[in-house]
Amino acid sequence: MAVWDDVVGQERLTEQLAAAARDADALVTAEGAAVSGADPIAQSGASKMTHAWLFTGPPGSGRDTAARAFAAALQCVSPDRALGGAPGCGFCDGCHTSLVGTHADVEIVRTDLLSIGVKETRDLVRRSSMSPSGGRWQVIVLEDADRLTEGAGNVLLKAVEEPAPRTVWLLCAPSIEDVLPTIRSRCRHVTLRTPPVAAVADVLVRRDGIDPDAAAAAARATQGHIGRARRLATDERARARRAAVLKLPLRVDDIGGCLKGAQELIDAATEDAKQVAEDVDAKETEELRAALGAAAGTGGRMPRGTAGAMKELQDKQKRRSTRTQRDSLDLALTDLTGFYRDVLAVQLGATVPLANDEVRDSVQRIASSSTPERTLRRIEAVIACRQALDRNVAPLLAVEAMTAALRKG
Repeated sequence: MAVWDDVVGQERLTEQLAAAARDADALVTAEGAAVSGADPIAQSGASKMTHAWLFTGPPGSGRDTAARAFAAALQCVSPDRALGGAPGCGFCDGCHTSLVGTHADVEIVRTDLLSIGVKETRDLVRRSSMSPSGGRWQVIVLEDADRLTEGAGNVLLKAVEEPAPRTVWLLCAPSIEDVLPTIRSRCRHVTLRTPPVAAVADVLVRRDGIDPDAAAAAARATQGHIGRARRLATDERARARRAAVLKLPLRVDDIGGCLKGAQELIDAATEDAKQVAEDVDAKETEELRAALGAAAGTGGRMPRGTAGAMKELQDKQKRRSTRTQRDSLDLALTDLTGFYRDVLAVQLGATVPLANDEVRDSVQRIASSSTPERTLRRIEAVIACRQALDRNVAPLLAVEAMTAALRKG
């Protein structure tokens, strides 16, 4: 299985990346570059390879999957390359370790916090200045480039502008506007599209062994979002949460229903954050206490001078909880947008299949009792709520304003 097999519905992109990987392989193996020690990319002229790439595309399009596949192709050491085979076989040690995240020269950076700060970025820049320890390239995959703070972006700029030899930056962001202009102007931009529903269903069946009917339903419900489709097909709790969200449009007939529905959305998101914290926070805290020397026989007392480290961990856990709550809310709002999209399709007589076919009766009921203009205003209210959450508006206030707008239409 080639490394590109998991990049779903992006045929043109994979052709472009495969061509760049072939050029990169030729550059590294060229005897002249090896002898001179100069930057092989700088010598490449018309090469399809470059030192910095920016992957953009809508959520669920597989930006990080494409970046990791490209990193694996760059590290491919298959002997078939000498016989004309393309890099990215998927079986050699370079491909396998890159894909699973254990390759010594592939750094995959993702964050479960709200942002990536200057300190973390300086560590990345320091890493990027090193020569590959055993692989063919030093590859930095930054999956959340849109979460770089302004200061962190300025730190990264110098490394992207003047990269070390054999270093490749792979940045991922939802859109080109989410990255500083000074950084994106120094990257080769590649755009991913939303994968077709049929392609997502196929990969769920082929790679995850999911029943074809369940895979098709999950892919249709998430409209091509690979990660959400997999979770919906495999997690009963995710299906229950989604079903509860899809009942909200029928419950906003009065102010009491609006306020109750908003509170339930917030409570569900808070519960998600709490479950993540229970799974991770206790283990992190115990590991840090042990590392700082809190012995079991000392009554749990921490050594002097360690309070700052514990406080830093607690702050990190609090930021992670905030992001988990926001992500859960955003997922609910996305499902709500999909519901009203179906309502609008019914009202306009569109022939597109409904994403929420399992609640077709509710969709038709809302469609018959309102107008397309009111449905568009409701969609705008959901989008306004998502924007308010991005601006750090109190979640309960933002969601209550949205439910009140849904009632008014």
